[in-house]
Amino acid sequence: MSSPIAAEPDRSLPVRGPASASRNAYGAQGQQFDVDLRAAPFDLDDDAVAWVESTITGMSLEEKIGQLFVNHNNDYSPEYLDGVLENFHVGGIRYRPGPSAAVQEHIRYAQSKSRIPLLVASNPEMGGAGSCDDGTFVSTHLQAGSHPDKSIARRMGQVAGVETAALGCNWAFAPIVDIHYNWRNTVISTRAFGNTPEVVVERAKEYFDGISESPTACAMKHFPGDGVDERDQHVVTSYNTLGFEEWNRTYGHVYREMIGHGVQSIMAGHIGAPELSRHFRPDTADADILPATLSPELLQDLLRGELGFNGLIVTDASQMVGLTQARKRRDLVPETIAAGCDMFLFFRNPAEDFRYMLDGYRTGVLTEQRLHDALRRILGLKASLGLHRTPADQLVPPVEALGVIGSEAHRAVAADIADKTVTLVKDTACNLPISPATHRRIRLYGISGGADFTRADPLAYLDTVKEELEAAGFEVHLFRTAGQRQAAGETGMNFMRIMAEEATDDYADKYDAAFVFANVKGFAQEAAIRIKWSTPLAAEIPWYATEVPTVFVSLNQPNHLIDVPMVRTAIHAHAASREAIRATIAKIQGTSAFQGTFNENVFCDSFDTRL
Repeated sequence: MSSPIAAEPDRSLPVRGPASASRNAYGAQGQQFDVDLRAAPFDLDDDAVAWVESTITGMSLEEKIGQLFVNHNNDYSPEYLDGVLENFHVGGIRYRPGPSAAVQEHIRYAQSKSRIPLLVASNPEMGGAGSCDDGTFVSTHLQAGSHPDKSIARRMGQVAGVETAALGCNWAFAPIVDIHYNWRNTVISTRAFGNTPEVVVERAKEYFDGISESPTACAMKHFPGDGVDERDQHVVTSYNTLGFEEWNRTYGHVYREMIGHGVQSIMAGHIGAPELSRHFRPDTADADILPATLSPELLQDLLRGELGFNGLIVTDASQMVGLTQARKRRDLVPETIAAGCDMFLFFRNPAEDFRYMLDGYRTGVLTEQRLHDALRRILGLKASLGLHRTPADQLVPPVEALGVIGSEAHRAVAADIADKTVTLVKDTACNLPISPATHRRIRLYGISGGADFTRADPLAYLDTVKEELEAAGFEVHLFRTAGQRQAAGETGMNFMRIMAEEATDDYADKYDAAFVFANVKGFAQEAAIRIKWSTPLAAEIPWYATEVPTVFVSLNQPNHLIDVPMVRTAIHAHAASREAIRATIAKIQGTSAFQGTFNENVFCDSFDTRL
C-alpha cells in the first residue's frame, strides 16, 4: 500500500493529552460528556428542551430502553409493525427498500402507530436510489469526487434529500467520510469521495449542504475511519492502524471540519484503532483492542472530548461480525450504549436484544446517567427536526409528493454527472476512438461478481450495454460462458470447449474490437473483492487484447487493473446506470470528451497496470 499520509501538511488543531489513565465505562479520563441540547448541533429552544425532558419523564422503563433501538423493518405488513412498536417501543426504523408508494405507506403507518415520533433512516449514499427501488441513482461518492466540479456532491445530496423526504424519511446514513488510502479496501472503494482528507472534506460538506435543504439529519460514517485496512467489517473486525498524530491530521481533520459544519449524528464503525486506544490507555494489550462501538476511549475521550462532538452516536449494523466477534451478544448490546453510543442499529433477535439491554440496565452495566444522556440526544435529534411539534398525520408527506422520485429533472442531473465523471484511466495503445465506421463488429464480454445482498441480476446491465451499442450503430456479438450456455440448454459445455471455439486465427477476422464491461460487487459478503472468472483459464480473460483493440470499462470497482493489466485502454464509468453506459459509449466513439479524474489507487501500486 502506498503511504500518502506522511507527506501531508499538519492541519491539526491543538491536541489535549489524557488527564489520567484511570479506566471505567466512560473512558480513560473517567468523564462522561453529557449533552447540551441548547448547543450545536441540536440548538433547541426552551420549549423543545421542555418537550425532551417531559417526554422522558413520561416514559416507562421499557419505553426508555426501546428508544435506544433502530429496527430494520423486513416486513411491510401492519401486523409486523404493530408487533415491533407495541412490544419494543423503538426510537427509529430503517426499512428494506421497495417501490416508493409502498415505502411511503409503510412509513406513514409506522408514524401513526408510534406515541413518540420515529427517526426514519435510509441509505441515500447515491441519491434517492438507496431509499426506494424507483429512486434516482445520481452518483457514487467516488464519482462525486472524480471531477473538479465540487457541486456534483451537492446536487447528489439535493436529490437524495428531496426524494427521501418525499418518502417520509428524516435521517440519512450519509455522507461517508472515510478516506480510501488502501486500494485493496473494497468496502469504501466506491463509497469514499477520494483518497485525501481535502477532497473528502470538500465533497462531504457539499453533500451535507445539499441534503440539508430538505428536513433531514445526517449520520456521517464510519468513525474512527475506514480505508486503511483492506478487510470488510461486515465479516471481520477491521482496524485503522494510524498513529495518533497521523490520524489527527487526516481522519481527525475530516471529523473536526464536519462537526464544525453542523453534522447532527455520527455512525460508529466496528473498526478498532489500536494506536488511538493506546493514546488514552497506554497499557492496552493487543487482545484488549475493541471496535469503536465498544470503546469508551474512542467514543468519549476522543469523539466527545478531543473532537467536541455534542450530537448523537449510532452504531453500525449490530449483526456485523466486526462487532459480534468481540463479545457475547448479551454483553455487547448494553456495552455499546455504556461505551458512549446512543442508539443501537438493528436487532438480531428483537426479544433477545431488548432483554439484553434491559438486563444491562438492571445490572448496572448501563447507568441511569448514560441511559438518560442517550435519551436526551435521541429526543433532541427528533426535536431539532421539528418532529415534536408536527401533527402525527403530517409527519409523512401526501402521496402526491412521490412525483419527484425518479423524475425527469433528477434523471437529467444524473445524466449530466455521468457525462462529467466517465474517466479515461489510460489508453497507452491509442485504441480510441472506436466507432462503427472504423470498428463495427464488437465482441462484448460481461464480468460480474455474482449476485450481492440486493439479489439483483448481476448481469442485467449487459442488456443495457448491448442496446446502447446497437443504438450507436455497432454490431454486437455477446460472449456467453460455458455455464450460461449450459443453462440455456446447450449440452457438452465446458471451459476447454469454449476456449477452442474462441480460436485465435480468425478472431480478428470475426471482430474488429473487444469491449469488456465489468460490474463487480460483493461488499458485506467477502473480506476483499477481486475479479473472479467464470472457469479456470476462462475465455473471457482478456487474452484477446493482443489480437484486436480492447477496451475495459468498469461500472463499479476502481481497482480492476490489478487483474487485467494486459488491457491498454481502461475506462471507469462508475455506475451501471443507462446514463453512465450511454455517456461511456459516446466517449469511446470520440463524440464526447472524457472529463473525469482519478487518483493513484487505480494503478494498485503495480508498474504493469500503467503500461
